[in-house]
Amino acid sequence: MGWDFTHLGIHPLHKDGLFGIFAHPLIHADWQHLFYNSIPLFILLWCLYYFYKDFASTVFLLAWLIGGLLTWIIGKPGWHVGASGLIYSLAFFLFFSGILRKHIPLIAVSMLVVFLYGSMLWNMFPWFASPTTSWEGHLDGAISGTFLAWIFRKEGPQKPVLAEDETPDDFDEEGIIYHMDDTPPENQE
Repeated sequence: MGWDFTHLGIHPLHKDGLFGIFAHPLIHADWQHLFYNSIPLFILLWCLYYFYKDFASTVFLLAWLIGGLLTWIIGKPGWHVGASGLIYSLAFFLFFSGILRKHIPLIAVSMLVVFLYGSMLWNMFPWFASPTTSWEGHLDGAISGTFLAWIFRKEGPQKPVLAEDETPDDFDEEGIIYHMDDTPPENQE
């Protein structure tokens, strides 16, 4: 349709670009840019809301605002648009949150994020990103996601704690607990 909304993005250190802190993930350069951001955003948001439902909206909002603010502070001159900084923030939150919690299902999510999006790590550095890519937005998203994982590390799902009468020997390889009166299947006759 010929409409250009890039002026609603982030323009670093300019008051004209302050509104972009709130609007930049909603603005994209073209349909292809929107499509490339939509699928990872959907997958990462699903993981966030599924595993961290109690505070997922808070993390999402803070990732949006912190990443945008950091881009406004350190970004190169020009307009920064797109949801990729938010994608980096969610990916780094999910990765580091699983690692910090040391909880097997969340570590599995961390490994899934690495498998699906590990190659995006290179677009956080100016030497590897294309000249039209906001590597600063990607880096700022990664910083904000890591920061949020640290801040929220004690909220939500945690590694199960053994009860006083349980020892690691009470569990089999799959994590099934055997009580004192139970015998493991391999010892049953």
